[in-house]
Amino acid sequence: MRAVLTRVKSASVTIDGEVVGKIGQGFLILLGVGPEDTQKECRYLAEKALSLRVFEDENGKMNLGLSDVGGQVLVVSQFTLYGNCRKGRRPSFTDAAPPELGNELYEAFLEECAALGYPPQHGRFGADMKVESVNDGPVTLWLDTQQLMEEPRR
Repeated sequence: MRAVLTRVKSASVTIDGEVVGKIGQGFLILLGVGPEDTQKECRYLAEKALSLRVFEDENGKMNLGLSDVGGQVLVVSQFTLYGNCRKGRRPSFTDAAPPELGNELYEAFLEECAALGYPPQHGRFGADMKVESVNDGPVTLWLDTQQLMEEPRR
């Protein structure tokens, strides 16, 4: 499972001209699901992402988390995070999960966020969405459960 997490001042997602999700300060999370992902990755990634301390404290240090700043979460499905650009000029998306699994785990990730105390605003899986954000910093992080969950090197 992969996510691009951006610290934002505000963010929204629009489908067919209707705003379906909107937040103030918090995290915009673009979420991609791989074919080997399970509920375990959903839980791990939600816990990791939502516990990151990337908001500035009174000394300008990234030391505060979502709960410290009253932050919100907007999650948008993004299968293109599994795009493979190694060959040619057109990305291949065969490394992404099939739509049924992608949707199931996207919904599971939303549930994990809510269970952790951050009921997310969100887009709609598979929809053509317009995403707007006012990036803060900017602070943008790439999270990949395959890398995050492997044993640390000694």
